[in-house]
Amino acid sequence: MSSISFNSIESIPGITARAAAFTTSTEVYKEDVDIVPTIIDDHLSYIPWGGDNEMPYKVLELIEKDETLSTCQIFNAEVCYGSGLQYNTDTASPSVKNEVEDFLLSNDLPSYFLGVCQDFKHFGFCISVIILSQDGTRIARILRKEACYCRFAPANNHGCIPSVLYANWRNSISSKKDIEVIPLLDPCSPWTDLQHRIKEQHTKERKFAILSRVSTPDSTYYPIPYYASLFKGKWYNIKQLIGLAKEAKLRNSAPIKYQIEISAKYWDSIFKAEGITDRRKQQERVVEEKQKILDFLTGAENSGKVWFSTFYVTPDGKENHDVVINRIDEDKEGGDWATDIQEAVNMMCFTMRVHSNLVGSVPGKSQSNNSGSDKRELYTIAQALQKPYHDLMFLPHRILIRYNGWKNVYPETPFIQLTTLDEHADAREVAAE
Repeated sequence: MSSISFNSIESIPGITARAAAFTTSTEVYKEDVDIVPTIIDDHLSYIPWGGDNEMPYKVLELIEKDETLSTCQIFNAEVCYGSGLQYNTDTASPSVKNEVEDFLLSNDLPSYFLGVCQDFKHFGFCISVIILSQDGTRIARILRKEACYCRFAPANNHGCIPSVLYANWRNSISSKKDIEVIPLLDPCSPWTDLQHRIKEQHTKERKFAILSRVSTPDSTYYPIPYYASLFKGKWYNIKQLIGLAKEAKLRNSAPIKYQIEISAKYWDSIFKAEGITDRRKQQERVVEEKQKILDFLTGAENSGKVWFSTFYVTPDGKENHDVVINRIDEDKEGGDWATDIQEAVNMMCFTMRVHSNLVGSVPGKSQSNNSGSDKRELYTIAQALQKPYHDLMFLPHRILIRYNGWKNVYPETPFIQLTTLDEHADAREVAAE
């Protein structure tokens, strides 16, 4: 069994109603324990990404479960991609143009750039790897290392992260041979660091990582992206609940009467207390516990009884419960949720900074649309907002161009300017100033 199903719709015995049980998403970016380095051997350790080192995969799972969120993410990545990464050689000499063309033919820049755009939009940072020629005189290749498979080594006494560890962290890492260790150039001054390593230290290393990350108010190893508020708030769970409600109504006309929010820690504590490690037995225990909760909700003998659930208070004074049972207003009976789903989708699109018209989504039964001029302006604004991200992602390429001695060459990502019908063209490229 590859995964355990924590979310489900359950029938309530004795009444024509159902209960929605799901694991709340509010804790995906929350750390309940102090993050300390994980030791691989005497010479290698890394900083986990989240308390269990699984945070990026949990985030990706939540994104993949929601149609609106996944669509907004790929739209933001595509807008950031623009017309693609290009090396402008308009004023370069013929010999330099030939060298740049050879480099572009040897490197898949479109795949690389779309990948780092997605890393930026999902996790707020990306890792580029430059590979030097054997004699160290030029940079021959540039690659992307997927952010979700990268972990940082603990910072040294000067506050610099010395290396990036690349591995499939979904699996159990038992030894150093499962990890690729890549020296990380000083994020504050990668060009100076590269020069120092090659010319002064005469290092034999020919592969280096360059970190590009969004500046955030905190100073953690792994930045928390802006859309984390979706998971910390209620709207992600509300939208999921509406989908479950409509499915229950369509399948058997049974409305959802109860919403049961269960913390992921609740299941972990049960497995740990009862010593259950087999995934099949864990799934059986989940089913058993859900049935106990449903039995509590029904029956005359349960009238007036109270459900006890542990909780703790966060530093900001909020209560976090392991189990919360909410009774849902039966007036809608799982029927017409059009207004609610429209509100939930709009909240998601607002948080992701994507206008719903730009992705072809106008939720709800009452359709509304913007004019062509409004859409062109919205798209122009969306592209203009990518300027800081382009500046951050261009750093490895400026280093590459400088190291290879390509004069009058610079990286750019032209905007796609949508045109009006009287210009007899659908779109044109506009170079960023």
